[in-house]
Amino acid sequence: GAGKSTTMQMLSGVLAPSAGRILINDIDLLDHPIQAKKQLGYLPEKPPLYNELTVNEYLAFCAQLRRIEKRQHKKSVELALQRCDLMDVRHRVIGNLSKGYQQRVGIAQAIIHQPAVVILDEPTVGLDPIQVRKIRQLITQLSEQHSVILSTHILPEVQAVCNRVQIINQGKLVFSDSMANINSAAQNNILLVSFDRPPPVDQLQAIAGIYDATDLTQGRFRLQAEDAHPMGELIISAAVAQDWGLQELCYEKQTLEQTFVELTSGEEALK
Repeated sequence: GAGKSTTMQMLSGVLAPSAGRILINDIDLLDHPIQAKKQLGYLPEKPPLYNELTVNEYLAFCAQLRRIEKRQHKKSVELALQRCDLMDVRHRVIGNLSKGYQQRVGIAQAIIHQPAVVILDEPTVGLDPIQVRKIRQLITQLSEQHSVILSTHILPEVQAVCNRVQIINQGKLVFSDSMANINSAAQNNILLVSFDRPPPVDQLQAIAGIYDATDLTQGRFRLQAEDAHPMGELIISAAVAQDWGLQELCYEKQTLEQTFVELTSGEEALK
């Protein structure tokens, strides 16, 4: 309900925006819809398939809809079949295919005209784990030749295939950053430590500068400090002096899940 599918429909020209502009390769989607849509491939949440057609027949029909030159039809269909790993099922009726293969057919129709931008709305919903993995691999391969916009609420999927993340909440963009920055981000005031011979949690909390210590069990603790940089040295000194057997000391990284929960609910994710 955040507005993901509505945004995808506007970007693809299915739904007209009430305000603002959409530019695809500097082409205004509202002023020049045909030219702009030549640059776009779109897979909606429910793939636009004709179940009574074979895969070959359907993709040939899509090539006509996309106004591909007639002499290029066969080549375009063959390339889409190869890229989406559909050669073995090309003569089968779409309605008899598994959900995973039907999603691949949906992606094939989105790329048959070699668009600059491919928009995929919830492409792995309802698939089993093996099918999900294959679709993710396909998306990664597509990103080598197309700009891919992926709409999903499945955070592991974002981490697996995306290099940039945007979070929408109640119709508004509330976050935009690269996946690399998210993975490298650390909480500068939170340390994770573990010991061979762990002390009582109150002994850790008694160290000057630490205002909260949480026992994570099995000798691991989460320490919140005013500034974790000098605290690391103090904890190392205390561990050596008290013979705690320090095993680990690192900053806690901000996960995508924590970022999402904090931005969309105002709550901290469970640590």
